[in-house]
Amino acid sequence: MVIHWLLLKVVVLGAVLGPYHNPLAAADHLVTKPGCQSTCGNLLIPYPFRSSDSDPKCPNVSALFTVDCDHSTDPPTPYWYNKSSNFQILNISREDHEMRVAGSINQDCYNSSGYDAASSAVFNVSLGDFPISITKNMFIAVGCDTSAYFLDLQRKFIFGCMSVCTDISEMTNGSCSGIGCCETSVPRNSFGYNISFDSYNNHREVLSFNPCSYAFVAEISSYNFSTGDLSGLHFNNTPLVLDWAIGNRTCNVANKSGDYMCKGNTSCTDAENGSGYKCTCLEGFHGNPYLENGCQDIDECADPKKSPCTAVIGKCTNTVGSYNCSCRKGYHGDGRKDGKGCTVNPHPSHLVQILVGAGVGTIVLLFSASFMYQGIQKRKLIRLKEQYFKQNGGLLLQQQLHEHHRTTNTTKIFTAEELEKATNNYDESRIVGRGGNGIVYKGLLPNGTVVAIKKSKRVDKTQIKQFVNEVIVLSQINHRNVVKLLGCCLETEVPLLVYQFVSNGTLFDHMHHGNKSPKMSWDIRLRIASDTAGVLSYLHSTTSIPIIHCDVKSVNILLDDNYTAKVSDFGASRLVPLDQGELSTLVQGTLGYLDPEYLHTNRLTEKSDVYSFRVVLAELITGEKAYSFNQLEKEKRLAMHFLSALEDNQLFQIVDAVIANEGNDEQVREVANVAKRCLAVKGEDRPTMKEVAIELEGLKEKPSHPWMSSVDLHGEEALYLLGGTVYMDGIETMNSGPSASMINDVMTLVNGGR
Repeated sequence: MVIHWLLLKVVVLGAVLGPYHNPLAAADHLVTKPGCQSTCGNLLIPYPFRSSDSDPKCPNVSALFTVDCDHSTDPPTPYWYNKSSNFQILNISREDHEMRVAGSINQDCYNSSGYDAASSAVFNVSLGDFPISITKNMFIAVGCDTSAYFLDLQRKFIFGCMSVCTDISEMTNGSCSGIGCCETSVPRNSFGYNISFDSYNNHREVLSFNPCSYAFVAEISSYNFSTGDLSGLHFNNTPLVLDWAIGNRTCNVANKSGDYMCKGNTSCTDAENGSGYKCTCLEGFHGNPYLENGCQDIDECADPKKSPCTAVIGKCTNTVGSYNCSCRKGYHGDGRKDGKGCTVNPHPSHLVQILVGAGVGTIVLLFSASFMYQGIQKRKLIRLKEQYFKQNGGLLLQQQLHEHHRTTNTTKIFTAEELEKATNNYDESRIVGRGGNGIVYKGLLPNGTVVAIKKSKRVDKTQIKQFVNEVIVLSQINHRNVVKLLGCCLETEVPLLVYQFVSNGTLFDHMHHGNKSPKMSWDIRLRIASDTAGVLSYLHSTTSIPIIHCDVKSVNILLDDNYTAKVSDFGASRLVPLDQGELSTLVQGTLGYLDPEYLHTNRLTEKSDVYSFRVVLAELITGEKAYSFNQLEKEKRLAMHFLSALEDNQLFQIVDAVIANEGNDEQVREVANVAKRCLAVKGEDRPTMKEVAIELEGLKEKPSHPWMSSVDLHGEEALYLLGGTVYMDGIETMNSGPSASMINDVMTLVNGGR
């Protein structure tokens, strides 16, 4: 009897354990196809990925889906594509269509003699058809006196971030906000990149604790900054997440071909990053959607502890792709835990009483609600508008207008409904411009007026101040060459400004985009320069309170159909009290246009606009951009390049070919001399905008009008000022070491400036 009992236990135990004697083999049919190796070391290889150890009959979707298994290590090490790619695979996610690989770190080092040529100053990474995940990665730079740049290998875009500090005590462990460490997101469709560095002072001021700059693309949260990393990173790679998809066709196109890979019980979606399509199991199924019968039904009722139905009195019935919940006899309800579950059936008489009471209560509630609804909705709308009014700086705007003794009688306050109707509910087709701070829409008012509506991308305290500042500045400007402010709207979550519509784009577009106006004549360029100088002269000396624009550049000069200049974007402008000639502010400006004296001293004067206007003049004469990453180092900054040409008497070697043969050489030379005067190292040596405007107006009216005077610009000193290494988003400054206050202002510029 005992023997029979033992035999029975063995049979039962064998029946229970039999299916699980080889769990990996049992799971292979849910991972890959027959003949395909499903593992390499600790890595699970789901189809459509294929191991190099697989049988030759194992289907190969593409070489990019190859896992090269290196057996020279223990355990074996998987590499993407082949071992020579140096991309070790850490994980392959079939559900998220992601692959984690070990990414490399690039460094740029210095010693007491300067740049260390042994360090890798440039680093190229090519990823084939697998793009960098835009939701799972960040571009990170570590170091003081560090600027790192990410250049797309197809040269479609370039971006980067900057980290500046002077003492290790200024940094905080775990913080990567720009002091010792900075980070920024990666754009869509990045299939490879080139990392390069720039340094303000060759790390001389921080060499004792930070001899190198580091930059890499890594998975979000995989790197935690530590001040000890400044002396040297203690790891060679970081995880990098790539998105993968099948081929380069959409679902609709691939579904019509014979090699479509989404099998039964699956859905297909187009890749949002890169190209191709992705297969996933339908809800209620799990498994590998790229295999025949790979998506298997999930039995939601198999585990009573995890059953979606109410326990004990509820009943769960599995169906293909779903399940049903019901209540046992004597109970009613839908049986689900997330619903009301199962409750005891009430006595018939009690049921009647409950139904009658519920019906009467419902009728009374409906009648009461009908009387209260309109009042509640009205109060809710009023409270919401009040909330937005305060949130959008309405109180601050009223205070500023009162302090400056201005009214909004000539400025229309638009309702949110009016602007939604004018832009067809902010349709994408109505977008006419995008900037760092917002989007500009083209709108049509009921009276037929075409307007431009500026909508900020997000709401924060800095942008609210810029919005209020722009309304204050524009409310006192009345000039034909300034974009006219028609009104504003404070009822929406994002503050809105309504301007007159200028139809012909920006001066930048006409100068640097061939599809606009590649043959803009010298007469038109001179008129644009004269009109712009007239506006700045008006702002500096004619308005009741002088205004410094602070962001003079070709992007902020709009042109109408007659090529009449219209100066725009006063979000960074400053009002100068009559008893002051300068302001102390945090540095704001744009790459290539910023006054080096303003950057060095933090003192903003009217002469800062004079310097920026000089760069615009140089653009009009040469047709070159204020800053170009594609030029040689000495030619990247138009300010330095232009001054060098004047000093070497080589002006007409850099004059734009469009105007070189128009016979206006003398006039071009005189305008170049105007620009040269504006480049004086000291602001006090530069002419005023009024003087510049008079000179340009005279040249416009009298082409042979001689230059009245000349100024020795101390060329070597100016070249020294402009010749420093590009840093802080490309702004030029003197080569002497920055003061602590200057560093702080630079950080403000990088993190919050325009």
